[in-house]
Amino acid sequence: MSTSTLSRHRSFATFALITATALTLTSCGSDGSGGSDPGTRTGAAKNADLPTTDVVSSLAKDPAAAALLPAEVRGSGELTLATSVGGNPPGSAYLDDGKTLVGQDVDFADAVAKVLGIELKREVASFEAILPALGSGKYDLGTGNFGVTEERRRTIDFVTYINDGQGFAAREDSDLPEINDLKQLCGLKVATSAGTTFEATLQDNKKVCDGQKAYSVQTYSDQSAIWSALQQGRADVVMSTINGLRYAVSHQKGLKFLSEFHRLDVGFAFKKDTPLAPAFQAAVNKLIEDGTYDKILAKWGTKGSAIKTSEISPPESKG
Repeated sequence: MSTSTLSRHRSFATFALITATALTLTSCGSDGSGGSDPGTRTGAAKNADLPTTDVVSSLAKDPAAAALLPAEVRGSGELTLATSVGGNPPGSAYLDDGKTLVGQDVDFADAVAKVLGIELKREVASFEAILPALGSGKYDLGTGNFGVTEERRRTIDFVTYINDGQGFAAREDSDLPEINDLKQLCGLKVATSAGTTFEATLQDNKKVCDGQKAYSVQTYSDQSAIWSALQQGRADVVMSTINGLRYAVSHQKGLKFLSEFHRLDVGFAFKKDTPLAPAFQAAVNKLIEDGTYDKILAKWGTKGSAIKTSEISPPESKG
């Protein structure tokens, strides 16, 4: 594990301890019913509570999908995968051992690798570093709940596997209504993750507050710091993934989900014009066909994010 990864894990573990004893809260995605265990909690949700049901290891290689891989990949049998681990389920998070990585992104990547008959050499990297590194060839692909946007499509290819998007959450005692217009944020302190579509959306639209006090954007690299800022009153509202917010609200006392804002397709990320996309698309569609896809979504409580078929770099969703 890298020093930065260990630091992030220690930060998450420390935050969980603080919130369990002082704030009675915790950590983050779903179909509207909450995470895998939506039961009421009076303290922090432990990472040990994350589902660990194996829905991947029994999968067999699909010769038709594997045949779409470039010859050199079929020969080497491996690809390098960069994974962003923000400690925010259901995407990806470490169990309490600090070593075992679990999450929806993890299951989908491992399942696709099984179908293609290859090994993914997983490396943990910061969210904001992954997409630029794909173009340089440092990694073959990346995962991190990367939403498909028009700006990203200029330099990145995607193979979609879920539909997630942007939403808002606040403290339970907040009088904020459902947010469907960024003008409603004017004068507020908005917490979000650094290097994301959320940060870009917020920064690009500050002009909507013309004539009013602009909202301020607080960015964090660690998900636990976002929730700490909200709970301690340093932020008024959080903008993050719909799935991540729903998971957080179902596992943290004193929070509420406000609203969805903008739906986005989410996919495996590759450098532009990658020859890997057709094989990965075929593998995802194979998982949809054989039922494994539904099992993964059920495991992570994200059935509301299901797609009917995988696509290669579709236009940005308008929903």
